[in-house]
Amino acid sequence: MVNSNSKTQSAALPKREEIWYNTDRRKKAVLQPKITWEEKFNHMDLEFKKLCAESVEGLTKYYEQRHDMTCDSVILDNFLWGNYYHIHYAVRDDRAVLYILNIFGKKYASLPVCRMEDIPRYFDELERYFNENLNLPLEIYLADEPAVEYLNLPPNRYTVTELPDSRDYLYSAQALKTLSGKALHKKKNNLNYFCKSYEGRYEYRPLCCSDRDDVWKFLQEWRERKGQEVEGHLDYEVEGIHRVLKNCSMLNVRMGGIYVDDRLEAFSIGSYNAREKMAIIHIEKANPDMRGLYQLINQQFLIHAFPDAEIVNREDDMGLPGLRKAKESYNPMGYAKKFRICQIWPKES
Repeated sequence: MVNSNSKTQSAALPKREEIWYNTDRRKKAVLQPKITWEEKFNHMDLEFKKLCAESVEGLTKYYEQRHDMTCDSVILDNFLWGNYYHIHYAVRDDRAVLYILNIFGKKYASLPVCRMEDIPRYFDELERYFNENLNLPLEIYLADEPAVEYLNLPPNRYTVTELPDSRDYLYSAQALKTLSGKALHKKKNNLNYFCKSYEGRYEYRPLCCSDRDDVWKFLQEWRERKGQEVEGHLDYEVEGIHRVLKNCSMLNVRMGGIYVDDRLEAFSIGSYNAREKMAIIHIEKANPDMRGLYQLINQQFLIHAFPDAEIVNREDDMGLPGLRKAKESYNPMGYAKKFRICQIWPKES
């Protein structure tokens, strides 16, 4: 649980009735008469649209306006899992993006994507939308820690619960590029084994849209190798990768692969959060029969695709013991915690 009485990161917000709105976009700002948030809500018409490739470019500008170390600090993660979570969005006042999702038949929202100081305002819009339009309590899925602390929600109205299985793993980019030190000694040995075993037969290549046939072929074989007794999310993950490959010219995405004997045997897909100097690794796949190949694609992708990165976010472990063990084995420097925010619904409702 987060202590809702913890100190917020900025001064107290102005009272709602004291907020002025600037609706004139000309060079000279024109201040409109004060209106209450209640009045503004009476004129609010939230229209949620399905997240598609054509909308990504226009939505990207709302990201990286505040401190956020999670994988959700870039838009690609939402696009990758858009069909799995049935993600829809609405743009508000040219200042924020609101998201709603459907997980196993239950509606959630994400925290507003905007500047930190605007989060309370658009959080309230989401609350009103859930309460009045959907007749549901507001539930926020995967809220990041800095925003939770900034909101400082009253405990008599909201519960805030940490989700350990959803925390993102954070690493030193330099450590993953060099694999130096005792903690990563086994990883370095595996890497050296691959380089020696396949000397002269492998190369790293940046991938682009024209390479999607290679990736699709690799994915088909990788998925068949997994069989039917696998986690249910894998098919949606493969579908999401296909969406990225089909639309990569419209996405701010970085991709790279390892070819052995001119055949793709590993690839990775990532994004870059310039504000945090953080590489986010959304997808990483490799032929498990080649010892050291995972270490190689991990290292080479960071070296070539993210030369300026200081931190690497390798996302969460979804509560899977094997995945958790693998992520912990790379000696994380920390975690980006995530939380579920649940509105306490009045008994009379």
